[in-house]
Amino acid sequence: MKWVFLALYLITVVVIAALTSRRVKSLDDFHLGGRNVGPWLSAFAYGTTYFSAVIFVGYAGKLGWAFGTAATWIGIGNALIGSALAWAMLGNRTRVMTQRLGATTMPEFFEKRFGSKPLKIAAALVIFIFLVPYSASVYQGLGFLFEATFGLPFEVCMIIMATITLLAVFLGGYLGSVFIDMVQGFVMIAGVVLMMIFLFGKMGGVSSAFTQLAAINPSLVSAFGPSPKNLLWMVCLTSFGVWGLPQMVHKFYAIKDQKSVRIGSIVSTVFALIIGGCAYLAGSFSRVVLDISDPAAVGGVDALVPEMLFAAMPEWMLGLIIVLVLSASMSTLQSLVMVSSSAISIDLVKGVFKPDMSEKAVKNLMRVLCALFVVVSLVIALGKVAEIVTLMSMSWGTVAGCIMGPYVYGVLSKRTTKAGAVCGFAAGLLVSIVLTIVLGTGEAPFTGCMAMLASMVVTPVASFLTPRPADDLVRRAFAQTGTRAAD
Repeated sequence: MKWVFLALYLITVVVIAALTSRRVKSLDDFHLGGRNVGPWLSAFAYGTTYFSAVIFVGYAGKLGWAFGTAATWIGIGNALIGSALAWAMLGNRTRVMTQRLGATTMPEFFEKRFGSKPLKIAAALVIFIFLVPYSASVYQGLGFLFEATFGLPFEVCMIIMATITLLAVFLGGYLGSVFIDMVQGFVMIAGVVLMMIFLFGKMGGVSSAFTQLAAINPSLVSAFGPSPKNLLWMVCLTSFGVWGLPQMVHKFYAIKDQKSVRIGSIVSTVFALIIGGCAYLAGSFSRVVLDISDPAAVGGVDALVPEMLFAAMPEWMLGLIIVLVLSASMSTLQSLVMVSSSAISIDLVKGVFKPDMSEKAVKNLMRVLCALFVVVSLVIALGKVAEIVTLMSMSWGTVAGCIMGPYVYGVLSKRTTKAGAVCGFAAGLLVSIVLTIVLGTGEAPFTGCMAMLASMVVTPVASFLTPRPADDLVRRAFAQTGTRAAD
């Protein structure tokens, strides 16, 4: 049954990509789906990009072990802050402003909103460089799970997944990925609900599960767990961090109208609450299901959730769980590949070195860079260089730290200046690099939060201390946005 579920999923992905490839005529179709993506497709694209193998393998295992049932707060924060509040504050504003400016990427938005080509170049380089380890963490999570489930070598599992990711992106582009995301979203919902039913059944019911966990350590079932401060850093990093991640914000560029934004915000919030809440709650019971006192007994924190699932699930259910994790990961990988390749092809090559480059040439270059990005990510993942959580937190925090201040204030406030955006970007990058050197990668969640905070504080302060932006820049960006902007 495991092989049957996997085969059905892969066939579905390839068929959808092949069918949508017929509708991909222009660069705008390939990169943004023609800016005509409806609410349900946009919501599921946002939600499935949010959650990947990292949450089910790395995050749920390590954080569930560390915080107990309080880890569920991370999923709740992801839903309320990372989804509901993000859509409410940024969704329609981003959609309208990027259309008015003709911006198709985050670096291009920076250039047209602030009139700064150097900021565009810096953003493109940061996105491509630091999203590579993020992608590697996703491959690594998939590799661990597939190796344990199918008995295939770790390397073979990741190469297969990389090939499927590339095939989907090559054929269908963004439009293909959002249709695939819709299917993947329903698979993920069904998978996590059934996963929780089987897990609680293995432990004798919900009440029995909590009682057994409390017997091990009462703080593991307390409201905020044994380490509230560290829990707070994780909630902030994973919830506010998506406000500055280009692969997430990219979904707002492509949505077709304001009504779609309203519907999409509700759907994505419910989706995040189900997926995030269930994943973290499941991870908190690994001690009970596996009856161990040290993750080393099963090979480390990254192996906790896979081993727990093998212990609690019948074989047919394992097949569905595999497809669940694969669905979550494929959508994330497709988004990362699209955003990273566009940063180089659209923002650097066409935007700086070859402005007269044709759309067809840019589209072909994007495909080549998609392959390069996947290969580099794969090489890093094959080295198993760090814990999955550490790898993702480092890349997530750095990218969000650089982009968050200039992007959020650029969309919300007319008073945000080029100097403010450049200073905010630099502050986020500097804080991330310095704290990583001083504290090490083990403090990646704290480092990421500090980088985001620096960007959000420095951007408005520097903007206030410098002359107002040119009237023509403000007029182009904010005229008829349909939303109020702060002066």
